[in-house]
Amino acid sequence: MSSPAAERPSPVSMRILIIEDDREAAAYLVKALREAGHVAEHAANGEDGFHMADTRSYDVLIVDRMLPERDGLSVVSGLREKGNGTPALILSALGQVDDRVTGLRAGGDDYLPKPFAFSELLARIEVLGRRRGGKDVETVYRVGDLELDRLSHEVKRAGRTIILQPREFRLLEYLMKHANQVVTRTMLLENVWDYHFDPQTNVIDVHVSRLRSKIEREFGSALLHTVRGSGYIMRAGE
Repeated sequence: MSSPAAERPSPVSMRILIIEDDREAAAYLVKALREAGHVAEHAANGEDGFHMADTRSYDVLIVDRMLPERDGLSVVSGLREKGNGTPALILSALGQVDDRVTGLRAGGDDYLPKPFAFSELLARIEVLGRRRGGKDVETVYRVGDLELDRLSHEVKRAGRTIILQPREFRLLEYLMKHANQVVTRTMLLENVWDYHFDPQTNVIDVHVSRLRSKIEREFGSALLHTVRGSGYIMRAGE
């Protein structure tokens, strides 16, 4: 795999699960994909990967074919049997035509033999992300007069530009993506901070307070609401 240092960051952030038992290779991919602007998570075996893919929302799965506990093709085919259509890119040292055909017939959307260049993997997952749901990935979110552009990373309200820090942008992006739905603290920890446990800090409260100040203070109406005992919700009209 070539170094990702010179790669141009992807314009659209995606949530990606890497199911790979080689921890060095997985760490490389997690780091490289995060540097390219994506949210990347890792599962070290097939059973954990299947459970994460089945119970959480991802834009793309990167699945090694040879995995402990449950092989990669079984992971993908099992997800398809449950109606999970998340695009899956299968990675494998087995690169013959018959191997690729078997992988695609098991439910894989693409097949990339090892070793590979990161630039090619990045391009392939961007294509898979655009295909998700049979339509392009949504790039602009709107709630009332608030608009967030995932391509340009611009945020505007009533036509006025709002400057956000990277973590504030990710927080707002997630909240707007789930507009009119209650977003819990756990959902924010897992999807914005990549924590799979509660660190028992007020990090969410601090960032929500800062974000609320920036998107509401000078505009007269609230968009980000606290749902006591549950979490937060983005909605207009109140």
